[in-house]
Amino acid sequence: MQEYIRLKQAFEETSLFESKTWRISPKAWALSADQILEIEAIGQACLAFHQALENLYTRSWQDKNLLRNQPLKAPWVASYLDRGKPTALIEHERHVRLKGRIPAVLRPDLLITDHGFALTELDSVPGGIGLTSFLNGLYSTSGSSGESSSDIVGSEEGMIRAFYEAIAGDSPERNFPFVAILVSDESATYRPEMEWLASQLQRMGRRVFVYHPNDLIPIDNTLCVPLEGNLQKVDVIYRFWEMFDASNIATFDHILEAWDAGEIEITPPMRPFQEEKMALGLFHHPVLEPFWRENLGKSDFRVLKRIIPHTWIVDPTPVPPCAFLDAPQVEGRPIRDWMQLGAASKKERDLILKISGFHETAWGARSVVLGSDVSREEWTAAIQQAVSNPEGSFYVLQQYLKPRRIAHPVYSDDGEIQVMEGRVRLCPYYFIKSGKASAQGILSTFCPADKKIIHGMKDAALMPCRLA
Repeated sequence: MQEYIRLKQAFEETSLFESKTWRISPKAWALSADQILEIEAIGQACLAFHQALENLYTRSWQDKNLLRNQPLKAPWVASYLDRGKPTALIEHERHVRLKGRIPAVLRPDLLITDHGFALTELDSVPGGIGLTSFLNGLYSTSGSSGESSSDIVGSEEGMIRAFYEAIAGDSPERNFPFVAILVSDESATYRPEMEWLASQLQRMGRRVFVYHPNDLIPIDNTLCVPLEGNLQKVDVIYRFWEMFDASNIATFDHILEAWDAGEIEITPPMRPFQEEKMALGLFHHPVLEPFWRENLGKSDFRVLKRIIPHTWIVDPTPVPPCAFLDAPQVEGRPIRDWMQLGAASKKERDLILKISGFHETAWGARSVVLGSDVSREEWTAAIQQAVSNPEGSFYVLQQYLKPRRIAHPVYSDDGEIQVMEGRVRLCPYYFIKSGKASAQGILSTFCPADKKIIHGMKDAALMPCRLA
């Protein structure tokens, strides 16, 4: 009971998410040494994937050959990734100064299945950084759980420092940059944890502060913010909004102008192709397999091939009479029209349908539909919606790999420990520095077993991970 009171009080005293609650567990999530080693390998593979994705996109829009010694062009890749984007954003993301720029923080969603990890998404603007850092510190303090600081994967201070080094590293010419973390209205749920992160960095002597994008004040080609009654020039922007949200940011044009003038650095870079879920579909596209094999190391390719569920891009373009779609089969036969999936059996509908990106429903599981969890009529309607937007974002279909059912202790509302049957999603946070991906913390989301789609919810328990 004493440990429950300690944990509960810590959450009540530290606001990390706006209007969000979750269950408390007495123990951090246990991972074996082999699982932790695999997570480290996944981090390097995710970094290599982003580097290869940039190469694929660039060579596609330049209409260059994708392979060294064989002919293979795919201008349709850039067409896919640019679909629905404003011309100004497309021109910006192709700027030569952005060559090689990778998001400062990468976070895959890893499900634990009976066959190992399944990577269902790869987020380049992830929430939960402050929360995971806070949990690392909270659970590393010895309590009734019997864990010690050496058990927790990562540390509170280590994660905070890694975050700073990743976001401030884009401005090597500045020894003491002023960093503005800009949180949009769409992302306001995460503002408290960003404010917590900034406060911890301020205690370490770093100049990091949280602002709303509308707080920016353009002066000539620079951007300033109010600070203690004065105006402070911004050196680095940590962009905490996804690129679909740019049209809602009144100062966006000023941000572009300051970047064009070389007065600020922005991370994650404003490259919408890095925020598309269809990238996982491109990885599985049979025409592009030679490209991925050539541009990823053998080890990275094997890791990604093993953990990324088969993913298809729902392109509604009609196919010729003699052609078939690269798509799931129905009754063991290939299909020519996406609407044929409406007749799929419940087992064949073990598929996740979701919008790829550049849309307000592309985050937070808002657009996710699990075919086997809805009626045939609802599934058909979801497919119809996916193929009925000829100019907007594509949807993707992804093979549903059911998470393993696992038991883990949680506290009841009265502080008693009970064992809950559930399923877990792991979110390792990889901070990119000097061409390497370093995992400094892993957030586990443990949901009741009856929940088919795992995400943060009041019935879930959130905790860090530890070495078993």
